[in-house]
Amino acid sequence: FLFSFQWLVPVIGKPKGPSRPHMNSIRIDGDIALGGLFPVHSRSGSGANCGQLKKEKGIHRLEAMLFALDRINNDQELLPNITLGARILDTCSRDTHALEQSLTFVQALIEKDSTDVKCMSGGPPIITKPERVVGVIGASASSVSIMVANILRLFKIPQISYASTAPELSDNTRYDFFSRVVPSDTFQTQAMVDIVKALRWNYVSTLASEGNYGESGVEAFIQKSREDGGVCVAQSLKIPRDPKREVFGKIIRRLLETPNARGVILFANEDDIRRVLEATKMANQTGHFLWVGSDSWGSKVTPVLQQEEVAVGAVTILPKRVSVQGFDRYFMGRTLENNRRNIWFAEFWEANFNCKLSRHGFKRGSHVKKCTGLERIGRNNSYEQEGKVLFVIDAVYAMAHALHNMHKDLCRGYVGLCSKMNPIDGKILLEYIRKVNFSGSAGIPVTFNENGDAPGHYDIYQYQMKDNFTRTYTVIGQWANKLRLNTRSMKWPSSSRQIPVSICSLPCKPGERKKIVKGIPCCWHCELCDGYQYQVDKYNCKVCHFDMRPNENHTECHPIPIVKLEWYSPWAVAPVFFAIIGIIATLFVVITFIRYNDTPIVKASGRELSYVLLTGIFLCYAITFLMIAEPDVIVCSMRRIFLGLGMSISYAALLTKTNRIYRIFEQGKKSVSAPRFISPASQLMITFSFTSVQLLGVCIWFIADPPHSYIDYDDQKTANPQFARGILKCDISDLSLICLLGYSMLLMVTCTVYAIKTRGVPETFNEAKPIGFTMYTTCIVWLAFIPIFFGTAQSAEKMYIQTTTLTISINLSASVSLGMLYMPKVYVILFHPEQNVQRRKRSLKAVVTAATMSNKFTQKGNLRPNGEAKTELCENLETQALATKQTYVSYSNHAI
Repeated sequence: FLFSFQWLVPVIGKPKGPSRPHMNSIRIDGDIALGGLFPVHSRSGSGANCGQLKKEKGIHRLEAMLFALDRINNDQELLPNITLGARILDTCSRDTHALEQSLTFVQALIEKDSTDVKCMSGGPPIITKPERVVGVIGASASSVSIMVANILRLFKIPQISYASTAPELSDNTRYDFFSRVVPSDTFQTQAMVDIVKALRWNYVSTLASEGNYGESGVEAFIQKSREDGGVCVAQSLKIPRDPKREVFGKIIRRLLETPNARGVILFANEDDIRRVLEATKMANQTGHFLWVGSDSWGSKVTPVLQQEEVAVGAVTILPKRVSVQGFDRYFMGRTLENNRRNIWFAEFWEANFNCKLSRHGFKRGSHVKKCTGLERIGRNNSYEQEGKVLFVIDAVYAMAHALHNMHKDLCRGYVGLCSKMNPIDGKILLEYIRKVNFSGSAGIPVTFNENGDAPGHYDIYQYQMKDNFTRTYTVIGQWANKLRLNTRSMKWPSSSRQIPVSICSLPCKPGERKKIVKGIPCCWHCELCDGYQYQVDKYNCKVCHFDMRPNENHTECHPIPIVKLEWYSPWAVAPVFFAIIGIIATLFVVITFIRYNDTPIVKASGRELSYVLLTGIFLCYAITFLMIAEPDVIVCSMRRIFLGLGMSISYAALLTKTNRIYRIFEQGKKSVSAPRFISPASQLMITFSFTSVQLLGVCIWFIADPPHSYIDYDDQKTANPQFARGILKCDISDLSLICLLGYSMLLMVTCTVYAIKTRGVPETFNEAKPIGFTMYTTCIVWLAFIPIFFGTAQSAEKMYIQTTTLTISINLSASVSLGMLYMPKVYVILFHPEQNVQRRKRSLKAVVTAATMSNKFTQKGNLRPNGEAKTELCENLETQALATKQTYVSYSNHAI
């Protein structure tokens, strides 16, 4: 399409001639021509190429280039004897229009075939080629710069932008001839991410104008926030080109769908910003959104005009700048008379002073006055230097310094342009541009990196309310690879100094972990580290070690307190008291029996087995102290030995007694001969044989599993860790306890069976009935023990209940035996000694015969109508045995 381009009007004149308008462009003659692209007019919404005049972004910036050219051409040190010219075009804020206009810059590089062109006289035409543009200053919008850069790189024409900040332009493979004195949005987005973090926001939305600037800026912000972490984007919305009014209302409603994301990152042009603020006000959401604007907002008045209340608190960013004093004097001195080179200055004059230069501009009924030409900028109206003026000046100076250094190297000592710079090689010029280093208008060095980007230096502004009527931008910080933000000087809506929040989720309390919402790392649900968990880090809980428990807020673990049954505990006092009384009573019986060892009652009770039985009873009481004592190896060893031994000895002795009685009377039914193993020595051997089984089992247990104490952390590991306790105990499990007491229980049951079998034996000849009552009561005690002991396995007081239940049960068993078998004898011995006398001796044979006959006659008598047995033997026995006062008879030392 380049070759279809029609030639413009030929250039007339040469260097240092006056500037003149040229097809909606400004042309200034010079030895070297620079191109210029400025948004003199806004984009038209009616289908035309250009809209209204832009006073600040258009005219101010354009005049800044003219100002810089004047200064350079008057500078004897910079490019001496070389004049810079210019060709300045209006982009009309539209990339497609800018592309058409920029073709002007490459006209001189296009070879035009003129063989078919002839003059009317028949001779060849004389064609003057347009000036050769060696470099271009511009453009403003990133989308325009991208479009133009694609053309200029084909013809190797370097380009320096004063306002294009899109990160896409840093791609040196696609835009290798593009440079910029304004920092890239890569720095800007980093600064904006740092601002958001400094305000402790982590959940924001983004809003961008459609186009390279807005879309690439938001994309860079999202990418940077992901890389740095800690900031999430709730929504990323886009304002379409040429939006209708209702579009902004929909955008506000969309933003309100995530109410926690109050922070809104804006990469939009000033027209879109103003309409967004207007829609916010109409939605009655003033003060809800917290705006963070890019350099397109900066410190401009236009975006907030008539929307000041909604904009209060907005944080904006702008490349670091200073007001160029020389430009203010220059621009305020511009008039219609002395500024004829700017073809748009008359249009600016009318817009700036609200007047008309021509009669054709007047309308009936309008209040527009006629321009006198005597108006003055800054006197008849307000004036403030546009923010990018200094960057325009720096861009022109960067091109000039590159040309100056190139001339020094290629044209050493040559006045004017030498052959090596005529024409100028754009590729070599680009190398010199990338190497420039001089102090710019803001006092900051102007340099470029390998991608053509300038270093990032930004001022941070906030739009604040100074009083009820005054609102202005206030510098609150700077960014130069690092943010310095004065949060104390910040003011928010309602003049609050408290920084508002824009977070997705509130911080979790101590002991709570973050459960991240899928896909949104800044949003989470707080989950309590419950049970025995503690908070390892922000995102994880971990179970404490088995011997530890978490503190109250579950942030760390502490050792679980160790408990044991203390002597002063109510659970221990009762068994100990019971045991002491039992031991005293047992010792009292033993002492009484020893003192009255040769009396008939003691002899008739079987002295040897009585002492063995009393020893077992004593051990039953004594085990209480071992069960309450602090567990260690010795105590645990003694528990294993004596816990079942006392009961085994007691029940073995009782079983031997009942078995002896049973065998005597069973033998008597068959013959009058005495059964075997009924002597005292035999009875002791049988008792010790039964007991040795218990001891043998304990010995095997000792070998298989040596005794030791340990801390049981599971026994009282309650649902609430604060009540968890470790129990110091012996290694005797419930199963081991069952085995340990099981043999004693077997002896007890067997003894009970024999007691039942001997219940019919006459009381005169044996202790079967007291033993029977003893065993019945003991069985009841242990039957009650089982559900109490094992039914409390899940209780928090398990250790106390089970220990107390076990010791009380053993004590009761011993007390039943002691009370029923020996207390009556002691009572007779001490308080009725007259009954403790020997009446006559009878042989064992006679005893067996008498007992047998007694049983027979008793059975027959039960069959008689009157229930009596009238025999001599029966009468004799009744006379002897059923006397008014009972007597104890010794039968040749074979007591029953």
